[in-house]
Amino acid sequence: MPTSPLTPTSTLPLPNSPIKIPRLGFGLYQSPPNVSKASCLAALKAGYRHIDSAQFYQNEAEMGEAARESGIPRSEIFLTTKILSSGGSPEATYKKCLESVQKIDGESGYVDLFLIHSPHSGPQGRKEMWQALERLENEGRAKAIGVSNFGISAIEELKSYARIWPPHVNQIELHPFSQQRAIVTYCTTHSITIEAYAPLVRNLRAHDTTLVSISNAHTKTTAQILIRYSLQKGWVTLPKSDTPSRIIANADVYGFELSEGEMQMLDGLDQGVEGAIVETVVN
Repeated sequence: MPTSPLTPTSTLPLPNSPIKIPRLGFGLYQSPPNVSKASCLAALKAGYRHIDSAQFYQNEAEMGEAARESGIPRSEIFLTTKILSSGGSPEATYKKCLESVQKIDGESGYVDLFLIHSPHSGPQGRKEMWQALERLENEGRAKAIGVSNFGISAIEELKSYARIWPPHVNQIELHPFSQQRAIVTYCTTHSITIEAYAPLVRNLRAHDTTLVSISNAHTKTTAQILIRYSLQKGWVTLPKSDTPSRIIANADVYGFELSEGEMQMLDGLDQGVEGAIVETVVN
């Protein structure tokens, strides 16, 4: 449980880094390019200061445009992207990453966090991508670097060649129905910041009786309960919506607190691999 009250501007320090990451993020998975810019602007207006895109999402440019048009100083907005697969060589992989940075923040710009999206490129692909991210970090084009969907063995593998270890972040699917406790414990032990994607379970569990009873007790939506749960677990949470009213509601999670008993009730919903809607890591 956090030792200080959570607020919309709450941050977490990244390991071995001066960078702090906003606890509440805004996810852009499956947000079409013609919609994502407006969604980002709505999120920034609602108080979000952290937006999460990826090469695979095909909305990096729109995220960057929204940040520029918001009127908020660039230094106050935390922008993330990800590379899914290597370019086939170290140089091609680096160029692929640099193109994303430039697409988001211009020729001389930067991203706050650059992740390897998946471990599924194999050992050589993972090495090429990590070393490309380290090069970006060294050049100031990525303030922090990390991984996504990485299990324990894939993170340990980085040690053999990494200049930066541990990775600053591991972004994985996390919600009450899939809690991935082994990798969460490992990341916590090694001070790797945990980001929770799909914290709303894509609304597939909105009628769960435990979740509904807790939401009724607080007069909050089930989505707000899930976001609050994620925050109280100590994770960075990445809810996603393209509906303006829900974008606003999903940021309205600071006027209440889940009790220890309610957190335990939600912890009790874990179904392991069966509860995942995207993927669980391979440890």
